[in-house]
Amino acid sequence: MRGFYRIVTLCAIGTAVLAAPALAADSTPRVDTRQENQKDRIQQGVGSGELTRHETKNLIEGQRHVNRVEKRVGADGTVTGKEKLRLEKAQDRQSRRIYGLKHNARDRN
Repeated sequence: MRGFYRIVTLCAIGTAVLAAPALAADSTPRVDTRQENQKDRIQQGVGSGELTRHETKNLIEGQRHVNRVEKRVGADGTVTGKEKLRLEKAQDRQSRRIYGLKHNARDRN
């Protein structure tokens, strides 16, 4: 009987360890929503011709940067308030870049 409880305990610990990264990713739903919105804004800018290829390339790299920051802050399984603030600032910066490049005088034409 003792062996059975050990197996159950090990399974529970294994499940908790494997689920921790998934929980970290779920702890930033606002970041994920903003990332989707910003991606849509970039795609809209490409479709309307407001963004040049070079501008689009820079904006996509900025989105990748925010994704890397999100992955780093959630790597330990928890996202602290300070880390959330860092993520929000990175997204705010990216949002301003998107706005600025979509509203400058350069067009794809």
